[in-house]
Amino acid sequence: MRIAWAIAALVAVIVIAHEIARHAATLILDLFHTLPKKAAAAPAWTRSDKFRSSLAARSPKLFGFLRDRIDPRRVSGLLFTLMTLAALYIAALFGGLSEDILEEKQPIFIDSVVNAAFVSWRVEPFLSAGSWITALGSSPSIISAVLIATGFLWSQRRFHIMLALWVTCFGALATTSIGKFLIGRPRPVIAIDVTVATSSFPSGHATAAVAVYGFLAYAIARGLPSVRQRFEVVYGTVVLILLIGFSRIFLGVHYFTDVIGGFLVGGFWLLIGFAVAELTGADPCFRHDGGAASIHEVISPRDDGP
Repeated sequence: MRIAWAIAALVAVIVIAHEIARHAATLILDLFHTLPKKAAAAPAWTRSDKFRSSLAARSPKLFGFLRDRIDPRRVSGLLFTLMTLAALYIAALFGGLSEDILEEKQPIFIDSVVNAAFVSWRVEPFLSAGSWITALGSSPSIISAVLIATGFLWSQRRFHIMLALWVTCFGALATTSIGKFLIGRPRPVIAIDVTVATSSFPSGHATAAVAVYGFLAYAIARGLPSVRQRFEVVYGTVVLILLIGFSRIFLGVHYFTDVIGGFLVGGFWLLIGFAVAELTGADPCFRHDGGAASIHEVISPRDDGP
């Protein structure tokens, strides 16, 4: 009976989260679509005309640079600026988390609480299910996914996407390996029969899942004709990534903060991969000439919405 309830609860959470995320995506896309016009018409922006004119006259290069960074029609404009800020924020979060782990001689309180919460659940068939899910984030699965994707991208001559994929993968792998070596966090006391050979922080499975599966979702979604189709691909990938991260905690081979650290590292390099793909692409999601059909062609909520 407990197994049936657990499965039913998991399915219910996924379905409910899907609807919440779908409506949230619609609101965000609408906001992104209308924000430039609303910002241009805002009184504060209008009152800054004199300051902007003065800046343009005194420092035309600086003014041009700043103007281009907030232009939603350029590949290197507003979205690239937001991705850069997000990457810096993620790096800061990872740095702070790493510092906390280095300073703590004992497991962080939340790690102990989360680990203890799953002790009574580590029985069959949950352990087998967790092992199957966690295998999707293992080295053989990740390497296979990257090689297969590389083959498809090569055959389609999408070399800029292939380059970005490998940059994302190698960057995430290098950062994770360095983090494990420098921090050297011991693994939790593992209560099941599994063998682990590396340090605990950050989780390599979580890092690889975000970096590789996240980038593959991007590569697939960018070629789909509607926002709804892109949303379904992205949402399914997010569920897969979260399940892989959860499986590492459930099996007791990682602490909660290990998985969060892995998600942060993977997210950082995923953003780097997005930037590389868009800035080097011959068929970018955005027009390099800054034409009016840039971002609105790609994420306009008016096609068929999530």
